[in-house]
Amino acid sequence: MKPAFLFLTVLVIVGSNAKESGLVKIDDGNWDQVQTGEWMIEFYAPWCPACRNLQPVWEEFATWGQDLGIQVAQVDITHSPGLSGRFMITALPTIYHVKDGSYRQYRGPRSKDDFLSFVEEHKWKELDPLSTWQSPSSIPMSLISQFYRISMVLRNVMNVMTDDYGIPIWGGYLIFGGVTILIGLILGLMLVCVIDFIYPPPPMYKPPVASAKDSGKDQGKENNGNKSADDEDLEDDIINEDKDTADESQLSDVEDAEQEQQQAQEEAREEKGELSAGDSDRTRRRKVRRAD
Repeated sequence: MKPAFLFLTVLVIVGSNAKESGLVKIDDGNWDQVQTGEWMIEFYAPWCPACRNLQPVWEEFATWGQDLGIQVAQVDITHSPGLSGRFMITALPTIYHVKDGSYRQYRGPRSKDDFLSFVEEHKWKELDPLSTWQSPSSIPMSLISQFYRISMVLRNVMNVMTDDYGIPIWGGYLIFGGVTILIGLILGLMLVCVIDFIYPPPPMYKPPVASAKDSGKDQGKENNGNKSADDEDLEDDIINEDKDTADESQLSDVEDAEQEQQQAQEEAREEKGELSAGDSDRTRRRKVRRAD
């Protein structure tokens, strides 16, 4: 009887351990496996009181995973900050239902029976899945995941400086600020160098240096230019004087023609005896030739 009793005890212990092993631990390294099959995933933190209260319920629900044909998992965000960014965890605990890469957030009651009915009755179909860009496997969420990882690394560095090296908190922020500025300057310089390499600036224009010979030629050209300008002014003056002289000459010719015509008329009258001798003399004296 004793060997049979011991054998049954071992079977019960093994069976209970097998059921307890149904809870899968997910981290940044193995999270890709949740994209195939059906999963219920809890995001928690050890310091969260609500997470500690849910822990026994979640472990008991995990024992039913094999019967339901699903995988029940947990994610500790303190050790996997990247997944916290991928799923945009803003409150704890947070539970997600995953079906072949389609993600839905569970917002119902948190009891074992509620979890079982949610899976068995396919209540998850009533929920809208996350959009494509919000999916944890999308590129935007992957970038956010990297930022969360970097922030966790910086936080750990800050804790090391303050706890292990005794640096005050304000000193740690000062160091981080200086390093941030230095990195920004280095990245900016690298960016400028890359842009100059891809799109080199055009060469700067350099005016040619004039030799003594060219300088003499230029001076001669300037003198010739000044001289030609003076010659042009002189020619204009001569042309104007010629015009004035021509105008005066034309006026004189007109007057002479009038006087000759008048004299001819008087001579004709004189021949006819209409003018006296005195009038004839006055007419001859009146004919005055303008000097050229």
